[in-house]
Amino acid sequence: MILLRHIPFLRAVFFYSLTAFGGPQGHYGMMLKTFVQKRRDVDEHELLDLMSFCNMLPGASSTQTITLIGYKRGGISLAVLTLLIWIIPACIIMGGLSFLLDYFDDLGIKEDVFKFIRPMAIGFIAFSSYRLSHVAVHNTITRVIVIVAALATYFAFKTPWIFPALLILAGIVTNFSDRRIPQQGEKPKQIKWGNMLIFISLFAVAGYLSETATKENWKNRKAFNLFENSYRFGSLVFGGGDVLIPMMYEQYVTRPETKKVLDNKRDVLRMNKDEFLTGSGMVRAIPGPVFSIGAFAGGMVMRTENSFSLQLLGCFLGAIGIFLPSALLVLFFFPVWNNLKKYAAIYRSLEGINAAVVGIMSGATFYLMKDIVFVELWNGNLSGFYDIGIILATFILLLFTKIPAPFIVLACLLFGWIL
Repeated sequence: MILLRHIPFLRAVFFYSLTAFGGPQGHYGMMLKTFVQKRRDVDEHELLDLMSFCNMLPGASSTQTITLIGYKRGGISLAVLTLLIWIIPACIIMGGLSFLLDYFDDLGIKEDVFKFIRPMAIGFIAFSSYRLSHVAVHNTITRVIVIVAALATYFAFKTPWIFPALLILAGIVTNFSDRRIPQQGEKPKQIKWGNMLIFISLFAVAGYLSETATKENWKNRKAFNLFENSYRFGSLVFGGGDVLIPMMYEQYVTRPETKKVLDNKRDVLRMNKDEFLTGSGMVRAIPGPVFSIGAFAGGMVMRTENSFSLQLLGCFLGAIGIFLPSALLVLFFFPVWNNLKKYAAIYRSLEGINAAVVGIMSGATFYLMKDIVFVELWNGNLSGFYDIGIILATFILLLFTKIPAPFIVLACLLFGWIL
């Protein structure tokens, strides 16, 4: 009954899950519009704090952030419901694609409706960078951090370690002086690290069962292999979908064709190149988390078993395996993080970390715009002018109007269908 009062929030999460295009950077802009400006579930300082924390963890950062918004509103139960409502629509779409892939020969035509989603997402990123800069940038050191982080992000956007490295370095830099934020107030409580054992134990058990199932040739060994692979991806990926997708490609497309696997005649999980590239393209064209590609990959690698129920199980295991580590890490570590913030050194670090997040988002904005500016506009491509117009229109509408984010998404889809 207590959850009944959170139904409006869960409804907002559901509509957000259906309209949140553009990957994690674009998601943050929509979070700012929906959960800060419209609903006021958190304020800008809290959202920036949550984003900073989640970007320091492996896994799906935008998924972790929306989960924590639910956690702050209603504890563990609401956090779990928020997570499920956020991931289920995208996972259903991507899991369904694994069943319908043979009927998508004209997929390239169908994707035309999404052609303005990318510039729209850039507009959301630019908006969130601008608004959050008023919260995080307020002195010389934070301005320097923003500039350095933006440049580093622009030139090393596809480097997996660049984001956690920038956050750690920024936190160190703002600790050089302890005069602005001295240690004071309540003494931090002793940190309890026991919960972390659950995450590590699941990792170890999944690995053991997967290896044992393979060696002893269990009947449904591929289900154990799939869960272990998905859980490993979700546990170790820094940098979001741009890092996850190459890792999955290596596991399911490249590795099965290596000499060692072929010589041993091992029946490993596999996909062909065209199938994987179709899925990785489609996941960027739908709303929701990029990590939902786990549902597609799970269904595809289990499709070779020629069983509807096993393929459906593959979609489920692929989705659960890839999102479970993100949820466990964020819900286990967030209470620890709140306790750590009582230390002056950590509190001072937040000043630099928050500035670095703004720099990362600013750098991402320019990185994503470079193909439009340096390729399309330079070559006089008319679509480049449309893209720039969509970016500016999105930014202006978000900044100066109260139009809900879903209506902006629907307008861009409509323009893509007409033009």
